[in-house]
Amino acid sequence: MTFFSILCALIIEQLKPLRADNQVYAGIKGLAMRIEASFNAGEAKNGRLGWFLMMAVLVVPVAAIYWVLMYFGFVFLAFAWNVLIVYLTLGLRHYSHYFTQIQLALNSGDEATARALLAEWARIDTVGMDTTEIARIAVEKSLITTHRSVFGVFFWFLMPAGPACAVLYRVSEYLARAWNEPEHMRNEAFGQFAARAFYWIDWIPVRLTAIAFAVVGNFEDAIYAWRNFANRWADESRGIILAAGGGAMGVRLGTPNENAPQLLPADAAMVDLSEADTDVLPGEEPSLRALQSTVGLVWRALILWMILLLLLSSMVWLG
Repeated sequence: MTFFSILCALIIEQLKPLRADNQVYAGIKGLAMRIEASFNAGEAKNGRLGWFLMMAVLVVPVAAIYWVLMYFGFVFLAFAWNVLIVYLTLGLRHYSHYFTQIQLALNSGDEATARALLAEWARIDTVGMDTTEIARIAVEKSLITTHRSVFGVFFWFLMPAGPACAVLYRVSEYLARAWNEPEHMRNEAFGQFAARAFYWIDWIPVRLTAIAFAVVGNFEDAIYAWRNFANRWADESRGIILAAGGGAMGVRLGTPNENAPQLLPADAAMVDLSEADTDVLPGEEPSLRALQSTVGLVWRALILWMILLLLLSSMVWLG
């Protein structure tokens, strides 16, 4: 059921992508804002309480519906419920149109349009960015977003409470951003637990995604970059994804623009120069070719995940 649930959800998403501003997402964002407004008293314990309340409201009902359907033998309805939840938690097409349009704009030499699209997608100031910088940030954001919107969901959907675990992963990822990244929330104690919780929830998926990138790309360079350069990012998880992904494609990711550091978004995961030595990140500077390489890497990794899911499902059936 797991494999076909994901397969059906992927097909539906390709045919009819879920809008990023849909009512379900809007409701979750509104709930997170209300909980933050009600519980944020400037202490970490308030954030912990708010996080667990958010999970209880969203995760428990999803798990209860699934288990009730399975308990009473409504297998088809349980399958449909799985497909619906995976469809809502996946996000492959939420951002792919931005990436595609940026690629087309750069291919046609229209840097102004590419900068405007990147600014809308990443919500950063892109004034003055050249082609290399646009390509680099687009590739970085694509790899991070693909992991969090697709591969992380795959891993947690494999857990016993499949659909509920997928919701747990996506909601925890959102809370880690919503309660830490906005200007008024930075360095506040309220969001510390959300960030730490997502770090551990994402600990295994991050490493599986990096392994997938290595397997479907340049394995030796991906592993070398992962082992020797991932710890130079301020955010360990982003460092692993970008080091392995860049190494797999032979592209140098995470190189900060020293002339305009304020242009780099949080998702760009700038390398921590304080820990850098004379070694240089492997690979070439990002270019138009890097955008196409990213598309190929992501789809090969997706196929690898689907093959593994099929094998796991087959083992369960045969067992």
